[in-house]
Amino acid sequence: MRRIFSLNAVTVIIVINIIVFAFWRSTDREQLLFMMNNFTISGAGLLEGRYWTLLTSVFSHNMFFHILLNMFVLRSFGSVMEYSLGVRRFLVLYLGAGLLGSLAHALVTIYVVGDPDLKAVGASGAIAGVILCFSCMYPKEKILLLGIIPLPAYFGAILFIGLDLWGLSVQAGGGGLPIGHGAHLGGALFGILYFWWVIRPRRRLRARLPY
Repeated sequence: MRRIFSLNAVTVIIVINIIVFAFWRSTDREQLLFMMNNFTISGAGLLEGRYWTLLTSVFSHNMFFHILLNMFVLRSFGSVMEYSLGVRRFLVLYLGAGLLGSLAHALVTIYVVGDPDLKAVGASGAIAGVILCFSCMYPKEKILLLGIIPLPAYFGAILFIGLDLWGLSVQAGGGGLPIGHGAHLGGALFGILYFWWVIRPRRRLRARLPY
């Protein structure tokens, strides 16, 4: 049973996301209000004490294209990272990046954008952590930008962070697109720190061990 779960952690995460997405499809007003209060992250929500939304929002999508894109990227990078790290370390990476991404979004809405009621949903922060950790582990591995343009992973990571920093600066000025740049950057930061504090020391230790 343990082996079955370890081989399908990414699939389990995707299934949970699909279930939560199905609840968003309800036309019942009370259910939608429940989802809004408990499956979205915002600075105002945290200030009101809804701390569980740091996690629940990571599994929450209310638009089809959003969940389709996130789950496709999660399947692509998450499967590799689960195989490389094992299920336990992968889940620490994914959930840790998701939590920090949610917290970063909340802080950004309060201190940068100035709109603590601005809500967000989605696994983007968690996935950003997975992608950045992947890029640190396999910097020369080719990834496809927009599914078309091949780039070394390290360059893709730099581009990813640069675009989010630019997007966040635009949002701070009152413009920009409705994208959770703060969540992306928070998740990315966790992915980088996880590599340097957890994965890299283990690699160096393994390299020094006698065969």
